Amino acid sequence: MTTAKVFWTGRSQAVRLPKEFRFDGDVVLIRKEGSRVILEPVAKDWAWLDAIQGPLDEDFVRATEEDLPQQERPELDDLFK
Repeated sequence: MTTAKVFWTGRSQAVRLPKEFRFDGDVVLIRKEGSRVILEPVAKDWAWLDAIQGPLDEDFVRATEEDLPQQERPELDDLFK
């Protein structure tokens, strides 16, 4: 088990992550499970879903490629500014 230094910066508590636990980028997702605090990288695309879902049915893919009005959604980066 590896340990990390906990410290205060202003009114926020922070953890200095060892090199092998560093994240790319400057935003992570955080959640609590019991007494555990879990940090996860923010997905930059939907590729992670392939491992869970598996290949999509060709009929589904064709249906999503039809000319339907596209909803405007904020980019992930915009949500964390």
